[in-house]
Amino acid sequence: MRTTFASLRFYNYRLWFFGAMVSNVGAWMQRVAQDWLVLTVLTHNSGVAVGLVTGLQFLPALLLSPWAGVLADRFNQRRMLMATQAASALLALGLGLLVVFGHVELWHVYVFAGLLGCATALDGPVRQTFVAALVPPASLPNAVGLNSASFNTARLIGPAVAGLMIAWVGTGWVFLTNSLTFVATIAALLLMRQRELAPNARAKRLPGQIREALRYVRGRADIVVIMVIAGVVSTFGLNFQLTTALMARTEFNRGPGEYGILGSVIAIGSLSGALLAARRKNPGVRLVIAAAFGFALATAVMSFMPTYLLYAIACIPVGFAALTMMTAANATIQITTEPAMRGRVMALYMMVFMGATPIGSPLVGWIG
Repeated sequence: MRTTFASLRFYNYRLWFFGAMVSNVGAWMQRVAQDWLVLTVLTHNSGVAVGLVTGLQFLPALLLSPWAGVLADRFNQRRMLMATQAASALLALGLGLLVVFGHVELWHVYVFAGLLGCATALDGPVRQTFVAALVPPASLPNAVGLNSASFNTARLIGPAVAGLMIAWVGTGWVFLTNSLTFVATIAALLLMRQRELAPNARAKRLPGQIREALRYVRGRADIVVIMVIAGVVSTFGLNFQLTTALMARTEFNRGPGEYGILGSVIAIGSLSGALLAARRKNPGVRLVIAAAFGFALATAVMSFMPTYLLYAIACIPVGFAALTMMTAANATIQITTEPAMRGRVMALYMMVFMGATPIGSPLVGWIG
């Protein structure tokens, strides 16, 4: 256990870990509420509409990530994170008020999803690389694994809480609750001991910085392989919030509570994978490839499950394989990339990983 949670001995990382966990619980609650609102209130079980909302939320990652990576390498990452978290909180508040007062329409959700996607696109590369300022280089693989554990602990809690809140008080209050959870991350950033933050290598302000990152990636066959795998799996496989909504609603005729539970069950496997990842000191490309094959097999098995209970049980190995692949990919790229290039390379990775969703989600929604 000491090995698994080793990075928590650092004060700044400890603040970040727990602050991010609270914020991630709210983010997962909003994802569930958003999809359920579109699927059951604003449309009549339209998988296409849910797919479009998901696609709009991730489209900015495809368009903005390279520039977000440049900003992550150039500017103060702590201040950037406070700005993106504040913007996300205001967007959740705005959508929540529209829903609570009964004025929400489908196009409102599309707009808010796109704007939230812009904030997330700017936040992602900074969030991924900021962890290197919180721990020594030797502790970075453990810190990346614990970040995933925090994210998936939140995923274990958030969907289930959201499902219950939707059933009891409606989707609007879920959005409002999420707006409050961003305060935890902002507070953690404000309370950090700045003298203990390891200064990240800053990139100079020069023309052609994105092209420089592309040349760097092209010269690294291992990173290219990871990005190809991540892009394919993200496009066609990592659409859980869409597929579980369709399965719960249309295949098994279940309500929001059961839909939320499916997200939490996936997180059981994901959290297990994250905790194991935190113990690995040297993840690599082979682990990414093996986990991708495991994900394909587990997803195929899940697709044949004839009942809600069996489908839920089959979600566990799917979550485990997916998280193992994602954590190994993330840690391998961060550890092996030059510090001054890390933000831009991680931004390109996230552009491939998250930017594939706008392509995959509408397609999977249409198939569904």
